[in-house]
Amino acid sequence: MKRSRLYDEHVKRGASFIEQAGWEVPAHYGDPVAEHLAVRSGVGVTDLSQRGKLRITGEDRVKWLQSVISNDILPLAAGEGIYSCFLTHKGKMLTYFRVYQSGEALMLEDVGEIGDVTFSALRKFLLYGTKAKMENCAESWGLLLISGPKASDVIKGAWSVDLSALKPLTFVTHDTGGYHGMMIRTEETGETDIELLIPADGLKEAWERLWAAGQSIGLKLFGAAVDAYAGMLRDHMRKEDELLEQAGQDLAEEDWSAIAAAFDANDDPLFGKNQRAEFNKLYLRIINLLPRKMSMPLRGDRQE
Repeated sequence: MKRSRLYDEHVKRGASFIEQAGWEVPAHYGDPVAEHLAVRSGVGVTDLSQRGKLRITGEDRVKWLQSVISNDILPLAAGEGIYSCFLTHKGKMLTYFRVYQSGEALMLEDVGEIGDVTFSALRKFLLYGTKAKMENCAESWGLLLISGPKASDVIKGAWSVDLSALKPLTFVTHDTGGYHGMMIRTEETGETDIELLIPADGLKEAWERLWAAGQSIGLKLFGAAVDAYAGMLRDHMRKEDELLEQAGQDLAEEDWSAIAAAFDANDDPLFGKNQRAEFNKLYLRIINLLPRKMSMPLRGDRQE
């Protein structure tokens, strides 16, 4: 099983590990609730080095990648990124990722955390004579996520770089111990999210800089359980927004009553009345601390 260069650091800090896409990653550090609260009210850091990372160079890099993925990357300027995915000939999604344009190369971050699958699938279309080279950077590059209202403060304290004006999926480059990396504004938890994408040899120094700058403002570790739960809630709410808009046009009051009755009868495992006690406690604490931009009514409080 693969491990991050920071594995020993996670062990020292009491991490409990799980398997994720062939990697051993921290699930939590003893108190997932406290870790979540740190991200909501302060700042937390997690190691996402298990995510797939591909680097594409060569004269034809943009033209070639444009020809095999779903989104239009031609308008991307240096310092910009975009979401895209790779589909079968029938339109089935195989993998999705972010594409970043650095000027000299394209960097793909596999958000689905199946980087080897993405690499193998794309490599089949890199035909002889194409002036492009694709490098699998899954183990040679590391990835850290700093999340929370104070995330920009930690970055500024560690590197004297002000990222407060960065928009999602834009980035600046930075140097850590001679290793050239990227500071990316992303969308992971609903708070301010900043990723450090850096060659793995520079990961330890970046980690130490973060802790040196962040300890005085309460930097905490958080694991995959918190990140996954925040992502699940975010995706759920996005889908709910899409569905409710259409449902509001098509469903009558008796339809809403039937839906509510069905939820009550089957006890929705996510938002039902009889969830496991520990899940219910965590969910209610999260709802009470959600920022206004993510706030949502508890079930039964639907606005007419």
